Amino acid sequence: MEPLASLAKRRNSGSVKLTKNSKLFKTIIAAIQEKKGEKIVSLDLRKIPEAVADFFIVCEAPSQPQVKAIADNIEASVKENCGENVFHKEGFQGLQWVLIDYVNVVIHVMHPESRKFYNLEEMWSDAAVAEHG
Repeated sequence: MEPLASLAKRRNSGSVKLTKNSKLFKTIIAAIQEKKGEKIVSLDLRKIPEAVADFFIVCEAPSQPQVKAIADNIEASVKENCGENVFHKEGFQGLQWVLIDYVNVVIHVMHPESRKFYNLEEMWSDAAVAEHG
């Protein structure tokens, strides 16, 4: 099953609003960059009522070991810098598409072929897109 299929609509309306300037968002981007994640983009989903999160962060890595390294670094960095645990994660078996879910922000670390096939940016084309180096 593709990781995105397991997401249920569950925005936490009582939570602190997440922004691109939040510590969690910045920590995730830095963790991806630290492990040389490529083509990093964020999709701002806050104005899309049917969205499952406020933001998607999507990146790619050319090898399975690098997909794992990026995903592991995100989890460790967020725990260390923000004190937050992952709500849900999956995809570590095949390492073609790893999903890391922090409820209001969901990270997709993808092998280039998987990213091209699933084309999340097109699926959520109503979202505002920002590139992150």
